[in-house]
Amino acid sequence: MICPKLIEKRKIEKLSEVPQGGSAPAGTLVEKNAGWRNKRPVLSEEKCIGCFQCYLYCPDGVIRKADKKISIDYDFCKGCGICQKICPVSAIRMEDE
Repeated sequence: MICPKLIEKRKIEKLSEVPQGGSAPAGTLVEKNAGWRNKRPVLSEEKCIGCFQCYLYCPDGVIRKADKKISIDYDFCKGCGICQKICPVSAIRMEDE
C-alpha cells in the first residue's frame, strides 16, 4: 500500500514550477532492470495533459520530460505503479510484461 501523503495531488499551474531533475540523481542508475518487473507503465499520449505529476513522483527518475509530454525509460523502470496512481487523468496504465 502506498502512503496517501506520498501521493497527494498538487496543483501545478506553470511548467516552470516543475523541477528540472528526476528523483534519482544523474548517474545513479547504471544497471538495467534485470527482468524481474511484472508490469510496466504504458502512456496514452492522447490522454496525457503534461502535468508532470508522474515525473515528480517517480522514485527511480525514469520518467523524462519530452516537450510537453513524458517518456519512460523502460530499461530502468521497476514497475512500481506510482505513476499510474498519481496521474490525474488516468493516462498511464500498468500492463503485464
